[in-house]
This record gives sequence, C-alpha cells and structure tokens, in this order.
Amino acid sequence: MLDYASLFALAAVVREGSFDRAARALHVTPSAVSQRIRLLEERVGCALVVRGQPCTATDTGRRLCQHADRVRLLEQDLHDNLPALNPDSVTRATLPIAVNADSLATWFAPAVATFAAQAPVLMNVAVDDQDHTAEWLRSGTVLAAVTGHATPAAGCNSRPLGSMRYVAAASPGFVSRYFEVGVGPQGLAHAPSLEFNAKDTLQTRWVQAFCGQHVELPKHTLPSSTAFVTAALAGMGWGMLPDALAAPHLSSGTLVELVPGTPLDVPLHWQQARATSAWLDGLTRVVLAAAREALAQA
Repeated sequence: MLDYASLFALAAVVREGSFDRAARALHVTPSAVSQRIRLLEERVGCALVVRGQPCTATDTGRRLCQHADRVRLLEQDLHDNLPALNPDSVTRATLPIAVNADSLATWFAPAVATFAAQAPVLMNVAVDDQDHTAEWLRSGTVLAAVTGHATPAAGCNSRPLGSMRYVAAASPGFVSRYFEVGVGPQGLAHAPSLEFNAKDTLQTRWVQAFCGQHVELPKHTLPSSTAFVTAALAGMGWGMLPDALAAPHLSSGTLVELVPGTPLDVPLHWQQARATSAWLDGLTRVVLAAAREALAQA
C-alpha cells in the first residue's frame, strides 16, 4: 500500500520543480518533503526524482505522478458528490494534458479555457508535435492528449477529432522573388522555409506530395504558431500555416498560396486514459464539441 502523503509530495516536487517550492505548496518543511520522497523511493526500490534545476521524475516517478493525478481527480469527484465534506480539506486536482501548438493557438485554447472556468481543477498543458504527444500518454506524464495517432496508447481510448488544414503560403514579394517561373524542386531548394522545430515535418510532407520527390529545404526554425504567420508576412520564408490563422491574410492578399488548391490535411485524435474521472470525461466532451466546429470533418 502506497503512502499517499509521500505520493503527493513526489507529485508536488515534479510539478513545482524543486523541494522548496513543493514544501511551500504543501505547507510543510523542505526536510519533510525530502523524507517523504526518500521513504517512497525505499518503498518502490528505485530513484523517483532526478535532482536538478528543475527536479524531474524518473520513468517510475512519472507513473507514480500519473497515479497521484488520478487519485486527486477521484477525490475531487468524491467531494463533488458529497458536499458535506469540508472543502478546505480538498486540494484542487491537476489535470495534465498534451496538445500540438497549432491546435492550442487556434481552436483548443478557447475550449480548455471554457472548461477550466467551470471545473474545480488546475490545467497543466504540455505542448509537443502532434506526432509525438502520444509519447506523453505512454510515459504516464499526461492523462489525455491531442495526437496524430489513431491507435490508442495502452490504457487509453481514442476518438477522431477531424483534420487540421494547412496551406503552403508566403508573402507576394517572397513568391515573386523565389518562384518567378513557378513552384518546383529547384525553387524550393533555394527558397527559405519556416520550420517549427526538428519534429516538424509538414513542409517536407507538402513538398513530397506536390513534387513527388524529396527536396532538401533551407530552413528557419521558429517555434511559435503565431510567429510563423508574422514571419511569412514579413517575407522571411514560406511555411505550412494553419488555415485558421492564414485565412484573413489570404483574403486580404498579404499572403498567397504557393500553389492554390493544395492544402495539407492532418487528422487529429483525442486520446484519454480510461477509468479516471468525471472531470476528464467533461473535458473530453468540451474538446470533441470544439473540434466538430473548428476542424474539417470526414
């Protein structure tokens, strides 16, 4: 049987990033937090925390933190169904989720904000590429994720959200400079592209689909969805822009498609851990409803 005071101390250290901040959050001394972590490590027989700035969890530590999150959510459910419980005795549960940056910058943030305004939970939102958010589920770091993978991670359910549409776009001046004779492998090999980070393959996928061959692209790295649009407007490069962000600029003519009528649709899915909480189920309903409005449906 796990000692839940020790388990919650572990979760606090990982969430806050240090023993001192965890102690303040738990209203105990740092030595008490350290002792609880040591007892828990002795109980499970391995290290749970990598001491550093910030402190991080080991693989086993992450799984225990996920368990702590689930326990907190179940406690929250119990409190909601038993109002006689002292509300001061219940700590707000943390709901950790992962989402791709473009969803967060367009349709997802309003949905999660609407949910969080009504729910007695604290959201902990991690951002990663849609092809990698499922790894957060598999590691036990989050309880739900927007992902490009339809196959559910172990212990999870998967539901289709729809497809996020991207367009290859740049400023008119950029297109005139680099693609005067049309868009093709030679021009793309010289025209700077915009890349979110090393995990971003959207530009390469579009080029492969359009040209039918691999082209080595020169790249600016810019890890921000809105900065992608700003950079494209300024003539810094071309990139795969979320249609929701590019549409106003395409309408005004400040951005143009490299090749009109060649969007790239990226299917997205919502995966959530099974048997967790009514609040996670509530978030799922909000996310699915928002996706039906914002994403292209099959």
